Amino acid sequence: MEKARKEYLFKVLVIGDLGVGKTSIIKRYVHQIFSQHYRATIGVDFALKVLHWDPDTVIRLQLWDIAGQERFGNMTRVYYREAVAAFIVFDVSRASTFEAVSKWKNDLDTKVRLQNGKMVPTVLLANKCDQVKEGLRYSLPKLEHFCKENGFVGWFETSAKDNVHIEEAARLLVETVLAVEDGDAVPPDPEVVSHERLSVDSTTGCSTCTK
Repeated sequence: MEKARKEYLFKVLVIGDLGVGKTSIIKRYVHQIFSQHYRATIGVDFALKVLHWDPDTVIRLQLWDIAGQERFGNMTRVYYREAVAAFIVFDVSRASTFEAVSKWKNDLDTKVRLQNGKMVPTVLLANKCDQVKEGLRYSLPKLEHFCKENGFVGWFETSAKDNVHIEEAARLLVETVLAVEDGDAVPPDPEVVSHERLSVDSTTGCSTCTK
């Protein structure tokens, strides 16, 4: 008997302050293109990524690119509705955008939950690592500790320009959502992050969480 094919549609939010590279990350992930000249997103924009996850599973990721200024308005509750995962993005070359991460996470956690009542699985993206000024990376708080304290499932340094770690970050997020969807596992608890080991990519200088 032929195995039933599984098809999923997952709504994934991409949020963070203005100019951190949310649109660039989505364009790179979905279309494999990069431009220095994207216009600022007004309200919300959408993109669809189709993943042939395995021979029996197709996943459609509906990526919601939410404008950086929206946290200060009342529309995020509408935009967040029915989301099952999120990326929160900051710009490693602008410390103020990291300071806003916890505010975005709180906004997300207070406005949407999964059907089981748990927080929406969220991955932190430290974007524009190709532009990082010497020393800034090390002035940031230890991100594995920050993830643990704020309920992220993991973090990655990314570059939309150089296509660094975007695929890996998306894979972690999808794996976490599938674990919830299939009911045979639970999403990683924040404690998991504290056991992850930082590995530095010698070719890019970017680091990610690896188990």
